[in-house]
Amino acid sequence: MAVGYQDYYEVLGVPRGAAEDDIRRAYRRLAREYHPDVNKDPGAEDRFKEISEAYEVLRDPEKRERYDRLGANWRAGQDVSGAAGFDDLGGQGGFGDVRVEFGDGGDFSDFFESFFGSRGAGRRGGGFGGFEGFEGFSTRGGDQEAELEVTLEEAAAGGRRKISLGDGREYEVNIPRGVRDGQRIRLAGEGGRGSGSGPSGDLFLRVRVRPHPRFRVEGRDLYGDLPVTPWEAALGATVPMATLTATTRVRVPEGSSCGRKLRLRGEGMPGPRGEAGDLYATVKIEVPKRLTNEERELFERLADVSGFAPHRGG
Repeated sequence: MAVGYQDYYEVLGVPRGAAEDDIRRAYRRLAREYHPDVNKDPGAEDRFKEISEAYEVLRDPEKRERYDRLGANWRAGQDVSGAAGFDDLGGQGGFGDVRVEFGDGGDFSDFFESFFGSRGAGRRGGGFGGFEGFEGFSTRGGDQEAELEVTLEEAAAGGRRKISLGDGREYEVNIPRGVRDGQRIRLAGEGGRGSGSGPSGDLFLRVRVRPHPRFRVEGRDLYGDLPVTPWEAALGATVPMATLTATTRVRVPEGSSCGRKLRLRGEGMPGPRGEAGDLYATVKIEVPKRLTNEERELFERLADVSGFAPHRGG
């Protein structure tokens, strides 16, 4: 095993066949424990970087597949199982997103060390023949992910919002109109810091839409209850119903029973290009909890004269 190689599964404390949710939970627990703003131990920052790097690879299906297949050389993109020498790494062309710099830069990165051993082994005159002159090694920082919780109304309307992450970072984020649960918002360059002069990674905010007290979401359609009185359901009526953005009027057809769905076109979640889903209002007949004397007399009169008896099949 190459010097400096980290088993990402061991770093997160999960088995190799761990599910995505298990990997995410392990990362969040360890990140809270070792974040430098929380843990003042001198080694906490290095441990936090290892945890973030491991999560960045294992949370991405494509990177994880390459890592499982290629091990320490997953970034190079070549299978080196059984390889013993530098030539098998593909020369200068096999380092993926790693950028080699020529000049008077600083030390080699840990990534370079993981291939060639101790620091300084590849300095000028260090024994790599035609590769004399490597003086610095830069890698792009890892991407990071955080959750952004929004209300259903915020998701429908979109707009700018200030957010604060658990590590103290604050951003003003543009929430796209009609954003859906699980979608990601990319903040370029706000992820993990790169090594050397490498660029920072990106920060992805995964949107989580809170459950709504009145509406259920399916795709871009909304489903909600429409409370009506027994006489409104029997006689038909036009009643108010609150949508996500306003109050509209709904026509309840005569003879509507509980469970009947009424479709309100275009009153669902908006789409990215302006098209919107529909709102389905389910008729829900409600009766007074307490009756006045007159109401009771009228209901009793109705019971006497009506032959309607659905429980008897009529």
